[in-house]
Parts: sequence; structure tokens; C-alpha cells
Amino acid sequence: MSDTLNSMQRVLTSVSHQEPDRVPLMLLFSVTGAKFSDCSIENYFSDAERVAEAQIQMQCRYRSDCYCSFYYAGAELEAFGARSIFFEDGPPNAGAPIIRDLNDITTLKVPEIESVAVLQRILTTQRLLKAHARDSIPIIGVVMSPFSLPIMQMGFSAYIKLLYEQPEAFEKLMLINQAFCLRWASAQIEAGATAICYFDPASSTSMIPPDLYLKTGFKVAQQTLAKINAPIATHMASGRCMKILPDIIKTGTAIVGISIDEDLAELKKISRHKVTLLGNLNAIEMRRWTISETEEKVKDAIAKAAVGGGFLLAENHGEVPWEVGDKVLMAIADAVERWGHYPLAWVEA
Repeated sequence: MSDTLNSMQRVLTSVSHQEPDRVPLMLLFSVTGAKFSDCSIENYFSDAERVAEAQIQMQCRYRSDCYCSFYYAGAELEAFGARSIFFEDGPPNAGAPIIRDLNDITTLKVPEIESVAVLQRILTTQRLLKAHARDSIPIIGVVMSPFSLPIMQMGFSAYIKLLYEQPEAFEKLMLINQAFCLRWASAQIEAGATAICYFDPASSTSMIPPDLYLKTGFKVAQQTLAKINAPIATHMASGRCMKILPDIIKTGTAIVGISIDEDLAELKKISRHKVTLLGNLNAIEMRRWTISETEEKVKDAIAKAAVGGGFLLAENHGEVPWEVGDKVLMAIADAVERWGHYPLAWVEA
């Protein structure tokens, strides 16, 4: 059975909780583009045109239903004056924290997007992808949530201490980060992003208890998402979310990125007709999968969550790891082609 919808139509149909022609495949490539382009990761992200071209070629080869304009998480920290540390075979890391004590929060300013070189390159990539795809392929923009950004700004242990012990400083930091998040999201939407991925791992129950989420990350998400003029995909970056999924739905998000550590069928029961699930292939394990294992993993995810729409097949972390090879990626696409066409009679039988 051949595909009859383009990628945009396919994704929108599924997000509307209807069954498109086949299950949408959302492979989010970032550093993989450097390997695909046969250059270093640092050089790759220094050239917006190279990133756009790699996205176009990878989408075609692996039959993904989106372009991902995400570079690396530390790009947003660079906007605050930090530096990123590049590696040969993995995502760049954020450099030293920019917040070392509470006084640093009082003097922190909301960055101007126009003055940050890496953010301008990302916007150029989005414009190039928009010019190529027009409205046929979704372009995914990415923001770090105001609630999760402090993990990079000040370090995890210092941030947890701030959450529990310094409520006024926490609120001040959230106001600054929220203003930046909204500014950055708006710039990406204007450049051509179809939807915004709101990365929020700090809100996951892998990081903090549900009661603390309701007092903090939940409220921040509600306030922020209401002001972003585009569909939102909230992503926990492989963190658990089942216990708080009903609350995440209340933030107004359209899509939730889920964890391989939780039962996909149960998540589907909670989310049915309420929010679309994005997942749920193990990003760490897939680098070792055989072709037959890959097919079984894809088939299993489709069986558990794809009936009735409301499901986008992806790896669970939000970024295809560097170590995942071409054969596995091709096998994922082949398995979707074999098992993902609607109606899923083989599942219902």
C-alpha cells in the first residue's frame, strides 16, 4: 500500500486522533547530520545551510515525517553568555554554569535573539527548510522550558536546592527564562517552525515528585504554553510522566514525548482522544539492534499505541543518538512501511 498523504497531512490527521494512511514516523536528527555530512559536529553546526541540507537528505532517506531544526541544548545557554563544549561523537555539552550564587540571578538579563550567533543560524536553517518544504513537511522548533533551563544555568543540585529553599529567587529566574523562552519560540515560528517542542525533563517524575511538579513546572508550563502561538509537543527527554500525564494534558500541549521505562499501552489508555503520544523506541538500545529486533520493536509500539491515531512513532529521548547506524534507521523506516499502514487489521485481529 503506497502513502497517499504528505507528511504534514499525515501528522495533523494523527494529532487530530484520526487514522491517516500510515503511522507518522518522527525521527529527530541533530548530531546525526554531522555524520551524514561527513564533517565534525562543531563544523556541522557552524553552517546553517549544511544543517538544512542534511535535514532534507535524511528526511528523504529515512522517510521521516518531519524536519528537526534543533542543534544542541547548550545553544540556549550560549545566549546567556556561556560556552558549549564539543565532542567528536556526541551532543555538545553546556559549559560552566552561569549562575553561581543568588546575586547572579538578580543581575541576569533576558537575551536578545538577534545578538546570538548560534540562534541566528538555527533561524536560518528553519527558513531554508520552510522554503524547501513549504507546507508539506512539519518543521520542529525547540525551546528548553523555563523550568528545565536552570539545570544548565546553575547545575542540578544547586537548582533543586533553589526550588525548595529560595522561592523568591526561583520566581525571579522563572520570569527571566519565560521571557526568553517566549521570545525564542516566537522567532522560530516566524522563521518557519510548524510546531514547538517544549523540552521539560526537570518536570518528569524521574526528576521531581508529582506534588512538586504541580507547584512549579506545571504552573510554569501552563503560563508559557498559553503564550506560544503554535502547536506544542511537551517532551520529557526520556523521563517518566505517567503519574502526571493528566496534569500535562491540562497545560494545553498537543503532544507528549514519553519514556521507554513506562508501559506504552497504559499511556495510550490515559491519553486516548486527549493528547498525542510521541515515542517509544529505546534510543540507547537501538544502537545495538539487529534488523529483526528493529522490526519487532516498531511492530510492538504500533500495536500498543497506534490504533485510532494519536500516536507518532519516534525514539524516546528526543534526539537520534550518534551511535545509531544507517542499517537500523533504514530498518525502522522499512518496518513502518510494512506494519504501519492503516487500517491496522493485524492489530485489531
